[in-house]
Amino acid sequence: MRIFISTGEVSGDLQGSLLVTALKRQAVTSGLELEIIALGGSKMAAAGATLLKNTTSIGSFGLLEALPFLLPTFLVQRQTFAYLQQYPPDLVILIDYMGLNISIGNYLRRHFPQVPVVYYIAPQAWVSSATVRDTAKIIGVCDKLLAIFPEEARYFQSEGADAIWVGHPLVDRMPNFPSRETARSQLGIKDDAIAIALLPASRRQELKYLLPVMFQAAQKIQSQLPHAHFWIPLSLDIYREQIEKEIQNYELSATVVSDQQQQALAAADLAITKCGTVNLELALLNVPQIVLYRLHPLTYWIAKRILKITFPFASPVNLMVMKGIVPEFIQETATPENIIQSAMELLLNSQNRGKMQADYQEMRQNMGNMGVCDRAAQEIFQLF
Repeated sequence: MRIFISTGEVSGDLQGSLLVTALKRQAVTSGLELEIIALGGSKMAAAGATLLKNTTSIGSFGLLEALPFLLPTFLVQRQTFAYLQQYPPDLVILIDYMGLNISIGNYLRRHFPQVPVVYYIAPQAWVSSATVRDTAKIIGVCDKLLAIFPEEARYFQSEGADAIWVGHPLVDRMPNFPSRETARSQLGIKDDAIAIALLPASRRQELKYLLPVMFQAAQKIQSQLPHAHFWIPLSLDIYREQIEKEIQNYELSATVVSDQQQQALAAADLAITKCGTVNLELALLNVPQIVLYRLHPLTYWIAKRILKITFPFASPVNLMVMKGIVPEFIQETATPENIIQSAMELLLNSQNRGKMQADYQEMRQNMGNMGVCDRAAQEIFQLF
């Protein structure tokens, strides 16, 4: 039985790896021989998928931001179509990554309409005000949609999709994280030391637009709290050189880690982070956080002024319960001053920390019970 999985970027590789593990576990239980071919990254390969192409470094978010990746994405698309033509799969799973995955879905509909297609972790069309066309595209290419947010499932069901909520896969991953005490011990962090995690990028564009404002804020926090130390877990090792260079430029007391990412998150007293899946990991670890995001100014202007795109929240923590649990600073509001103010309010005010951590518990209830990936795998196998 051959399954083809398509995803991109760091978070898609992580979610894909959890699903691959569950699929293989279900296959053994069912006595099936399973081959998984994938577009993804090293985590999926380690879980047992055979990579057709590594796509973790060609992702982007935004109009102008996507331009440098058009040719690489086109080449991946051609290679994928050629593979599918030569080796038709028994089932296809699409994970997020809308641009390439919609193209793959449309190709399958034209050439292999009998092959079931599952969309797992659909693009967040349900969040934005400009969703009609994207929603139709997503529903049009899949036979079943496995939602990870309760509101996502309700939205796609209301639009006529065969959608089911399975829960968020990070729930299955969290038992692998060390406790706060263990993490701080492994990193050599003293009990009275202030550890601040900085998470600037999983995409190349984020180094350009987020790292400067994040490091400016960190520089000023350091001047006010000289005993603070910053921990920067790498999403991709290719970012190390640039980040370490900027650490020197800003004269930060900081450590970059590539093999202790979980420890760096679990040990933190505060995280200043880009918007993304890592926000949920931090919330599940009970770490207070500040979320920011910036795009190219022209991209943001087109989205707001011409396309009239609005969204209630950006961080998945807030989207999980559709309320503002963590502060979000988007585009013009993502300033060092705003970040510093929020950081001090969380670091120095136990009441503010307690309120956020109490709200985390409500968010946790909306993420589902353990066994998310196994439930998703069971739904997928029902389509064979």
